[in-house]
Amino acid sequence: MSGHNKWSTIKRKKEKTDGARAKVFTKIGREIAVAVRDGGPDPSSNSKLKDIIAKAKAANVPNDNIERIIKKASGETDGASYEQITYEGYGPSGIAVIVETLTDNRNRTAGDVRHYFDKYGGNMGQSGCVSFMFTRYGVILVESEDVDEEALMDAALEAGAVDFITEDEAVFEIRTEPNDLGAVRDSLEAAGYTFVVAEVQYVPSTYTALTNEDDIKNMNKMLEMFEDNDDVQEVWHNWENPDEE
Repeated sequence: MSGHNKWSTIKRKKEKTDGARAKVFTKIGREIAVAVRDGGPDPSSNSKLKDIIAKAKAANVPNDNIERIIKKASGETDGASYEQITYEGYGPSGIAVIVETLTDNRNRTAGDVRHYFDKYGGNMGQSGCVSFMFTRYGVILVESEDVDEEALMDAALEAGAVDFITEDEAVFEIRTEPNDLGAVRDSLEAAGYTFVVAEVQYVPSTYTALTNEDDIKNMNKMLEMFEDNDDVQEVWHNWENPDEE
């Protein structure tokens, strides 16, 4: 799950167990299926599908899996029909949380999400209650090792990026308008750059620290429960987690 872009968070994603990796494959598989349903199976004419394929490859989903999902989705007529629903709420001590889901049963998913908020010291709110604290950006992370910072920044800005951030020593962060992510990513890829992340994210404008041990424990448990739920695609929050420094 994603909070803000700390390299340790990305590394933990890479080090997932086989069981957790299988969940990642399942979640991305749903995204691919919905993109194919909405825009067709050809990524050259379906930009959303192209973006999700890039995300899948960054998550180390094998090409065979991607092709199999696309083939199945393009021929599927009576399979599960998924809808995208976003929930908002508060974690312990008012941490802002956005939960993006893909579900074939909105009552089940809403009940699960509400339960996780309630169980771990938070509460689910109305649509819009916390999203004003976030901005949607396309986010591209490039490992900084052996990469010329100035050359990458020039290439990114020329391709249409809106910001270039160097706060983390391990990665360079490139931000784009959400609709420009694919074009900037493709331009940088053509220039020979590779990415550890290339996706649209909710980026918080401010962060909140937790100092109470029970709050920290409950926030971690809440995020684990969201991550373990197959209906939940992404979780965004503004917790300034010291473990991610």
